[in-house]
Amino acid sequence: MASLKREDLRNQLRRHELSPVYVLFGSETHLRDLAARTIADRSFEAGELRDFNESEFSLGQEGSLQQAIAAANQLPMMAKRRVVRVTDVRITAGGQRDTIREEHEAILTSYFRDPNPSTVMIFVADDLNGVRKMGKLMRAETTAIEFEPLADGELYRWASDKFRDSKTTIDEPALRHLVAMVGNDVARIENEVAKLSTAALPESRVTIELIDALVPNSRELTNFELTDNLVAGNKKKALMVLKKILDDGAEPLMILGLISYNYRRLLMAKEMMDRGADRGDISRILKLRYNDQADFLATARRTEIAKLKHVLDRLAQTDLAIKTSSGGGGPQGSRMQIEMLVCELAVN
Repeated sequence: MASLKREDLRNQLRRHELSPVYVLFGSETHLRDLAARTIADRSFEAGELRDFNESEFSLGQEGSLQQAIAAANQLPMMAKRRVVRVTDVRITAGGQRDTIREEHEAILTSYFRDPNPSTVMIFVADDLNGVRKMGKLMRAETTAIEFEPLADGELYRWASDKFRDSKTTIDEPALRHLVAMVGNDVARIENEVAKLSTAALPESRVTIELIDALVPNSRELTNFELTDNLVAGNKKKALMVLKKILDDGAEPLMILGLISYNYRRLLMAKEMMDRGADRGDISRILKLRYNDQADFLATARRTEIAKLKHVLDRLAQTDLAIKTSSGGGGPQGSRMQIEMLVCELAVN
């Protein structure tokens, strides 16, 4: 058998094809668990006795692997297939918390190489070390799919599909803003989409203002570090922070959205300061966390309004340049655009 990518699994299920043994693993547990449910759903047809043909075994209990294999070898009852799900699968780097060990090699190898054709067996792994012997066996002898965190482009598509399913509209800037605030936590994005879709009734339209009002920001750029270095004119540190964010997989348009978000908040804080607002009011209106208030307000205090407005204009220009590929197309062109912008802003 062979490893599949998530998209390969999706296409396989669309063709109504099923493998006899799946191993699902990876840090994106929400999508992993969703895949396990989808595989099980596709294994049965309408009217079949699913309750009699679906079993789940936790490897946290002694002897459960042997019981799972025995169940997998049984014939289905008034259905075409039987589904056996095995959870709490762990093959760790150190081995202390393993629930699949080398003593299980014979029974697993025997089943993997001659599986019951009427059973779909699904191993849901919390940890599957690829260096250890049993980890290699589980990957090599089954249909193994790794669920890694989604990149920002995939997150946009995922969130957009969820809004479409809920019959709620959201424009591209608002969608990018939501992903920038939430990060690559698919389960949380799904929850926020549901919350925003409900709050958007009856118009069923989600705006940036609604997102700011309802969604906590869990993905601020390293505690305001990039924006702070830009304002301070520290080009070297700003570029170092930018490189880390880009290397972690963030897309340039998402980074622009986050920088714009921080600069808009700085501009609001500066204008409120000029009108005599106190720290408490500013922090409450801008929803600043207590630990971030001092640094944020100090940055706003030392920055001129004209500079903040100029930066917001340049951010909008760069956003347009990336979208139209006027500064060079593709990921490399987009990365070069934002690197040039950071160099420019850090010396102004």
